[in-house]
Amino acid sequence: MSTVAIDIDIKLDAKIPEGPLAEKWERHKFNIKLVNPANKRKYDIIVVGTGLAGASAAATLAELGYNVKAFCFQDSPRRAHSIAAQGGINAAKNYQGDGDSIFRLFYDTIKGGDYRSREANVYRLAQLSVNIIDQAVAQGVPFAREYGGLLANRSFGGAQVSRTFYAKGQTGQQLLLGAYSALMRQVAAGKVQMFPRTELLDVVVIDGKARGIVTRNLITGKIESHSAHAVVLATGGYGNVFYLSTNAMGSNGSAAWRAYKKGACFANPCFTQIHPTCIPVSGHYQSKLTLMSESLRNDGRVWVPKTVEDAEKIRRGELHPNDLPEDRRDYYLERKYPSFGNLVPRDVASRNAKYVCDEGRGVGSTGLAVFLDFRDAIKRDGRAVIEAKYGNLFDMYMRITGENPYEVPMKIYPAVHYTMGGLWVDYNLMTTIPGLYAIGECNFSDHGANRLGASALMQGLADGYFILPYTIGDYLAGMPYEKVPTTHPAFKDAEREVENRIKKLLSSNGKRTVDEFHRELGKIMWDYCGMSRNAEGLMKAREMVVKLREEFWSDLKMTGVNEEFNQTLEKALRVADFFELAELMIVDALHRNESCGGHFREEYQTPDGEALRNDEEYAYVAAWQYTGDGNEPVLHKEPLVFENVKLTQRSYK
Repeated sequence: MSTVAIDIDIKLDAKIPEGPLAEKWERHKFNIKLVNPANKRKYDIIVVGTGLAGASAAATLAELGYNVKAFCFQDSPRRAHSIAAQGGINAAKNYQGDGDSIFRLFYDTIKGGDYRSREANVYRLAQLSVNIIDQAVAQGVPFAREYGGLLANRSFGGAQVSRTFYAKGQTGQQLLLGAYSALMRQVAAGKVQMFPRTELLDVVVIDGKARGIVTRNLITGKIESHSAHAVVLATGGYGNVFYLSTNAMGSNGSAAWRAYKKGACFANPCFTQIHPTCIPVSGHYQSKLTLMSESLRNDGRVWVPKTVEDAEKIRRGELHPNDLPEDRRDYYLERKYPSFGNLVPRDVASRNAKYVCDEGRGVGSTGLAVFLDFRDAIKRDGRAVIEAKYGNLFDMYMRITGENPYEVPMKIYPAVHYTMGGLWVDYNLMTTIPGLYAIGECNFSDHGANRLGASALMQGLADGYFILPYTIGDYLAGMPYEKVPTTHPAFKDAEREVENRIKKLLSSNGKRTVDEFHRELGKIMWDYCGMSRNAEGLMKAREMVVKLREEFWSDLKMTGVNEEFNQTLEKALRVADFFELAELMIVDALHRNESCGGHFREEYQTPDGEALRNDEEYAYVAAWQYTGDGNEPVLHKEPLVFENVKLTQRSYK
C-alpha cells in the first residue's frame, strides 16, 4: 500500500446519551424517534446472518410489523455457528446471593476488556442481561435448574460470582433453537422471507445510505439484488483469518469487509481472542480446532509438571500423568493468581499456557498442551455430578482424542476463538454508513480488548431482541416509504463489480489450491499476530501477507464455474477478503504501542509478564476507513471516557 492524501469526511459520533450511567438507556429510548405501528409495515429491512443476533433481530423486527428479508449461507438458520457456544450466558440476576449486581457485571466486563470498551454500551448490556434470561425461559430454553426448580448458575473466567446460566454444554444450541422458533413463527406469518444458501457479496449504497445488498445463490450461482430501507449485518466474526480456529469452516469476514470497502469504518481489528481451553493441534491435516468450554475450568485444575525432565517423560510415555506426585505438579494459575485461580480471563490463561510450554514443560506429542485435570472434582463430588454438568463435552473429547477424561487429564491449548474487533457502530448500533447496522460479533462495541466468557451470547441476544428493534426506528422514522427498485444504477453497478470479481477468480489457472493459500496465511497470522506480537514480527508479517496475496492472484488453481454449487469459488471469495483484512489487522496491531487484553505486544509488559497498557496515548477506539485499493487506510479515533470506573493496571492476583 502506498500513502495517498485523500479528503476524509467521516466524523465519529458515538451518540452516547447524556445523564447518569444507569439512566442513559431508558432516557435514550424515550428521546429517540418512533415509527407508528401502522407505518412499520411500509418499511423493508434486510437481516444478513441468522445466528443468535440475526435470528433474534429478524424475529423481533417482524413481530413489531416490519417486513424482513433474512439471509444465511447455511441450509437452515439452525446451523448458524451460535450453536457451537457451550458454556453459558451471563446475567446479573444474583440468584446465588453472592454479591452480584448490574454494576458488578458492568465492572467485570469493563475490566475484563482491559478498559478498551465504551462504558455506556457495557452498562446497557449488563442491564439487559436480566431480560434475556426471562425471554429465553419464556421460549422454553431448558436451562439447568437446582433441585428446587430454580435456575442454576456456575462460575466463569474473570468473575468472582456465579452468574452464568447454562444448558449442560450446549447453551448456544438451546438458545438458538429459541430464537429460531421465534423466527420461524414470523416466516409462517409471512412477515419474514428466508433466503438460505445465499451469501452477501456486496452492500449497495445510494445517496450515502445503505439501501440493499447483492447476493449469490450458493446452489445455482445466480447473482441477485435485494432492496430495503435498512440493512442489518449479523454475520459473526473473522477468526478464520487464522485458518485454524474454533469457528465453523464456513464462518468468514466477507460481509463486514464488503461493508468496510463501501465506507463503514472497521474498529480495533487486531483485538482477537485466544481461548485457553481447546483440544490441541494434532497434525497439519486439520482444518479447524475444537473448543472445550471454559465452564470446565470451574472443576478442572490446570497444571503442568514442575520440571522439564518430568514433562519429557510424560511426552515420551514413560510417565503417566496420574502417577506424578502432587509436589512435582505446577498448578500455575492457582499459584500466580490466588484470587481467581483457574478462572482468570481467557487472555491471561492463554498467555500463561504459552509461557509454560515455551519453557519446555508442555505435554502431549507436540509439547504444546497443558493438563485440565478433573481428578480432584470427581473425588470430591463423584463422577455422576461431573457427568451431569459436562457429560456431552467429555463425550466429544473422547470421540476426538480417544482418551477418557474421567480417568486421564484432558489436554488443552489456546486457539483463536472470537474477535472483539469489528465494524464500528454508535450507541444505536449503526455503522458509519447511515442505514447499515452491525450486531453481535460483527460489531466491536462491548468487549474491548478481551471478551469475558459467556458474554458473546449475552451481546448477540441483547442486540437482537432489545436494542436494535428500538434504535432502528430512530433512523426509519426519517425515511420516506418509497422503495428503491433493484433496477437502480447503483444495484447494477454493484452486480457488475461482483461478477467481475468472480470472473477474475475463475480465470485463475495456477497450481496452488485456495486451502493451501489460506493455511499459509493463517500460519503467518498465528506466528506474528497471534498470542503475542512485536514490531519486528508485525512488519515482517505485513510483507509476507502482501507477497502471498500477489501469489494468490497469480497462482490460484480454480475449478468449476459460477453457475453451479462451487465451494472452491466460495472459499476463494472469502480468502481474497481475508488477505486484505489480515493486512489491516497487522496495521492496527503495529500502530497500538501498548499491550491490552488479547493484544499483547512483547515490548510492552510488566516485570512479571502481564499486559502493560498506555492509557495516556491509547485509550481510544481505533476505527479504520478504507480509502481505495493501494492506499493506506485512515485512522479515526473515538476517545474512551471513563467516568464510573477507575483506570488501573488489571490484576487477578
